[in-house]
Amino acid sequence: MSARRPATASAALDELPLAEVYQLIEPGPVVLLTTALDGRANVMTLSWHMMVEFEPPQIACVVSPANHSFAALERSGECVIALPARRLAAKVVQVGNSSGRALDKFEAFGLTPLPAGRVAAPLVAECFANLECRVADRRLVADYALFVLEVVKAWRDPAQKRPRTIHHQGYGRFVVDGETIRLKSRMR
Repeated sequence: MSARRPATASAALDELPLAEVYQLIEPGPVVLLTTALDGRANVMTLSWHMMVEFEPPQIACVVSPANHSFAALERSGECVIALPARRLAAKVVQVGNSSGRALDKFEAFGLTPLPAGRVAAPLVAECFANLECRVADRRLVADYALFVLEVVKAWRDPAQKRPRTIHHQGYGRFVVDGETIRLKSRMR
């Protein structure tokens, strides 16, 4: 038996503009994506990403061709996904509001690049975790600017205990991770 529905949707619900749908479905924490090309490192803010595989860990992310980092990621085939904690939120927004075409964003926003172990793109010292990645699948890049990345090495800062991440909700609004709950589950 199906659930009862109002005679019309408008009787019980307000219509949501399609341009606001992404605000409901933002997939995860805001991260920093670093690239390196021709000896020049760049960092960009990224919030359109998702896990697609556990082992080996794979992450899909959308990097617009309009972003300076797109060409570096496409040509080099590697990057770092760095996870910033709440305390870096203002810097993360500054990075996202600027272009690396003419600006060294590491220097401009006081971020420290560290050498990675398996990729040329730098780690970000201030972040609580850094994931070195290589492009594993490019089939959706031309149509959707979607890269599938395989994590080849991962790092964490043991000094940052229980970091809280930020999640973008659009138009300058962010939510900070809250209380952690545990429920019996067979999910990974």
